[in-house]
Amino acid sequence: MKIELPPFILQILKKFQDSGYEIYIVGGAVRDILTKRPVDDWDFTTDATPPEILKIFPDGFYDNVFGTVGISHESSPNPYEITTFRREFDYSDHRRPTKVEWGKTLEDDLQRRDFTINAMALAIEQESKRVKEWKNKTSTLPLSRSFTLIDRYDGQNDLENKLIRAVGDPNKRFREDALRMMRAVRIAAELGFTIEDKTFEAIKNNSGLINKIAKERVKDELLKIIASHNPYEGVVIFRNSGLMEEIIPEMEAAFGVEQKSPGRHHIYDVGTHSLLSLKNVAEKNNDAIVRLATLIHDIGKPKTFKKQDNGVITFYNHELVSGRIARDIAKRLRFSKKQAEKFYRLVRYHQFTVDEKQTDSSLRRFIRNVGLENVSDMIDLRVGDRLGGGARETSWRLEEFKKRLIEVQKQPFTVHDLKITGHDVMRELGIKPGPIVGMVLNKIYDEVVEKKVENKKEVLVKLLKELTLN
Repeated sequence: MKIELPPFILQILKKFQDSGYEIYIVGGAVRDILTKRPVDDWDFTTDATPPEILKIFPDGFYDNVFGTVGISHESSPNPYEITTFRREFDYSDHRRPTKVEWGKTLEDDLQRRDFTINAMALAIEQESKRVKEWKNKTSTLPLSRSFTLIDRYDGQNDLENKLIRAVGDPNKRFREDALRMMRAVRIAAELGFTIEDKTFEAIKNNSGLINKIAKERVKDELLKIIASHNPYEGVVIFRNSGLMEEIIPEMEAAFGVEQKSPGRHHIYDVGTHSLLSLKNVAEKNNDAIVRLATLIHDIGKPKTFKKQDNGVITFYNHELVSGRIARDIAKRLRFSKKQAEKFYRLVRYHQFTVDEKQTDSSLRRFIRNVGLENVSDMIDLRVGDRLGGGARETSWRLEEFKKRLIEVQKQPFTVHDLKITGHDVMRELGIKPGPIVGMVLNKIYDEVVEKKVENKKEVLVKLLKELTLN
C-alpha cells in the first residue's frame, strides 16, 4: 500500500534500514493511518537494542527498563518512541511486567500488545533500483512510499467492523495490565467502536483489578473518556462494564433512584437524568471537568431522597452532599488543585436560583461562589441539566439571568477592581500609608457598589477631593 508520511518519519525508517536493522511503525499510529486520522504519537519497534538505537540517533534519550528510546524533533511536541522487540513476564502488580527480555522477532513484540487494532505493524518496502538511482540525483526523500501491513491478529478486519478485541486471551491481557480495561472503554468512546463480547465479558470479570492501578492513571483514562467524541456512549460502556461501580460507586448508586412525582418536571431516574445531562452538555462544552461535573451534579440525591405521604419526592440540600462527594472523588482520583476546585464549585453551586426578583448582591454572591472564570461553564451545566431532565433548553428567566450576569460583572467585585488605588488616595488627600487609606477605599467601594457613583477614575478622584476625614 502507498502511504504518505512526514519527512522525519521516513528519515527514521531509512536510517534503521540503511544500518541493517528491522524497524516497523506500530500501535495507534498504524490504526490512525489506516482510518485516515491525524497521527499524534508515533511509535516504532525494532530488533536493534537501545545502545544500537543510540548509535543511529546519538541525541536520543534512554532511561527506562522497557527498551524505549525517545527521540525529540521539532516536527512533534511529543518524542518519537522506538522500542526494542521485547517479551514480558510476571505482571505481579497487574500493571508492569517484573521481567522484560529482548525479543528476537516482530511476533514476540506484537503478541504482548493489548488489542488487535493496536497489534498491527507497517514495514517500509525495500527500495527498487530505479528509486535508488533517482535518490542519487536529489537529497529529498519521496514522501509517498510503499508499505506492507503485518496483521497477525486480524486487526484490520476488527478496524473495519469497529470492534475492540483483545489479543489472545482477554482475561490474561487484563490481568497483566488492568488499566487496559479503561483503555478499551476509552478507545471505544474515542472511535465510536464497540467492545467484542468475550473481551467485554473479561472486563466485567476482572473489573475489581482496576483498584490495583495508580489513581492518577485511572483519572487520566476517565477524563479521556469524558472528553471523547462520544462521552455518553463511553460512560454507558464504563457503567455496564462494572468499572463505574469500582471507581465512582456513588454514581452507580444513582441509577434507579426515582424522581418523577407530582409537581416535578423530572421524568427519569437520577442516573439516567445525569447521563442525558452529560450528553447534552457535551454538545456545548469540551471541557472534561465541566462534563464530569455535569455527570455527577446530582450524585448526592440518593442520600437525600425522601418520599412524602402525598407522593412528592424531595432531595433537600442534595447540592451540599453532592459537593462533598465531588471533593471525595477529586481527592480519590488525585485531581490537581485547579481541577478539584473547579469540579467542586460546579457541583456544589449548580442548584442556583434563577429569579427576576434577585438583587445585584445575590448575583454577585453567585459569581463569587462559582468563580468568575467558571460562570460560562456553570450556565452550560444548567442547560445540560435542563435538557437532561426533559425541559426546554432555556427559559425567559434563564435568559434574563444571563443578561443580568453580564451587567453585574461591569461592577467591581473587590476594592482592587476600583479605578483608583491607594496611591491615588494618598496623593489626593495628602496622607501617608496606613489604615486610613483602606478605610477610604472601602467607603468609595461601597458608593460604587450601591451605584451612587460610576467606577471611572475621574469620577472617583473627584469624590476623593470631596471627602472629609474625621
